[in-house]
Amino acid sequence: MDKIPAIIGEIETVLNKLEAGAIQETAATLAEGKRIFVVGEGRSGLMAKSFAMRMMHLGATSYVVGETITPSMAAGDILVAVSGSGTTKNVVWVAEKARELGCTVIGVTTDEQSQLGRSATKLLHIPAATKYRREGEAASIQPLGSLFDQCVHLVLDAVCLEYGGIRQVDGGMALRLHSNVE
Repeated sequence: MDKIPAIIGEIETVLNKLEAGAIQETAATLAEGKRIFVVGEGRSGLMAKSFAMRMMHLGATSYVVGETITPSMAAGDILVAVSGSGTTKNVVWVAEKARELGCTVIGVTTDEQSQLGRSATKLLHIPAATKYRREGEAASIQPLGSLFDQCVHLVLDAVCLEYGGIRQVDGGMALRLHSNVE
């Protein structure tokens, strides 16, 4: 049996529960910052990295925490911290440190009351299933945090579209910043 319709249905259910204005508010916050840093582990980290790459294409100065070319953070910077459970130790630690440095922290998580949720300046709540299958999480036929990661990817792509609109960056302009050595 084809699982794609079920997966799409799960994603639709989660995305239909997003807080009204969350994407626009997140994009506006990002447009106000100096530099954008991202952090996440595992697949959530890959979603964060793909977001940092697309933000760079849109003209933002963006970095991935932990990469060798990532500079120090400073007041006025923004950290986008992605953790489905909101308890991933490294992600929470980086979020707490960023707040101490005067950065805005956007927590992307399923659990608003988690350590990440409490450490964040702003939340982008994704009400999806995580690998822990906690009470109140969306049901999912998919393993581990697949539903969360898929929804994060789509939500952050929507944030990029909104950000591009704010900054007046279209696809042609973004293409000029796309890698030309591949």
